[in-house]
Amino acid sequence: MGGGGDSSEDTAVELGDEPHVLAVDDNLIDRKLVEKLLKNSSCKVTTAENALRALDYLGLGNETLEGTVSKVNLIITDYCMPGMTGYELLKKIKESSVLKEVPVVIMSSENIPTRISQCLEEGAKMFMLKPLKQSDVKQLKWHLMKCRN
Repeated sequence: MGGGGDSSEDTAVELGDEPHVLAVDDNLIDRKLVEKLLKNSSCKVTTAENALRALDYLGLGNETLEGTVSKVNLIITDYCMPGMTGYELLKKIKESSVLKEVPVVIMSSENIPTRISQCLEEGAKMFMLKPLKQSDVKQLKWHLMKCRN
């Protein structure tokens, strides 16, 4: 049972001015790290352990659900995941009429220039190397604020 909201710091959630980030990573430790860094930067975070779960959450898992899209301000996804890569997830998001404006950030522990440029050409806002640091998240927040204005 989710009981959040019992401290006075949670008022931002009620006001709806916290950016909502969907973090997708098959590695639990990386996922928890990203979630912690984002929450430290006062973001609302939803996590998914793979691209298919992320698509379901976003309402793209099944074409008939195109209308029920969860509102997120940013999607941050790992590149290397089983089943569907972060690159394939990025392409699906950019193909969606409803979600194509949502900024997508790709993370990877591998610094492969061709992969990076491929993701950026396909519409990724940024490509970040893992493990993420708090300074990376500050950059993300800057992108979020720019996108919202």
